[in-house]
Amino acid sequence: MFAVVTPEKIQLPPGTVMRFPGSWQDYQKLCQQLADRPSPRIKYRPGEILLMSPLPKHGRDVHIISMVVIALLDNLEQNYEAFTPIIMEISEVSGVEPDYCFYIENWKAVAGKDRINWGVDPSPDLAIEIDVTSFTDVNDYLPYEVPEVWLFKRNQLFIYQLEGKEYILKAISKYFPKSNVLDIVHNTLQKARESNASIAIRELRQNLNRK
Repeated sequence: MFAVVTPEKIQLPPGTVMRFPGSWQDYQKLCQQLADRPSPRIKYRPGEILLMSPLPKHGRDVHIISMVVIALLDNLEQNYEAFTPIIMEISEVSGVEPDYCFYIENWKAVAGKDRINWGVDPSPDLAIEIDVTSFTDVNDYLPYEVPEVWLFKRNQLFIYQLEGKEYILKAISKYFPKSNVLDIVHNTLQKARESNASIAIRELRQNLNRK
């Protein structure tokens, strides 16, 4: 399969990343063309458009990591709202699609909503991105001031927290300060590779309930 990007057709082989110059208007046209298709994913940075077609590993990893978050939240009996897929946009400035995002402290602000107004509603408390193809930059979330971003890259989780105008790498999540999230994610993914995702998540929940 060859990469094809025309006004009539967008087709990318799995694992492909394309970068090309483009305006906000070009980005909006491509978004309309893609409509509700899950792939390829699209991102806008000032003067640049990126397209990425995920590999199967991408979907598997984000599913497991998001289920880890849900298990940790449920263990804390913490209310939340979660969205995937979702497009975050600031006109002329940014367009980004986190793999998964969670409203934790601000869940009431978006509960029951079918659409989120990025100029009015708060940004997610936590965004998750899987980077298998060098598509992701944590600074893509700066315009939205997302408090915490989890970036999974080269089979390792990196936790970034917003401090002032920059993201700082941290060892502990602000939302799960009593849990070693780095180890939990690593061990759960390892268990999923050895058996399957459902067994890994069940064992995680059992371990959390024992504590």
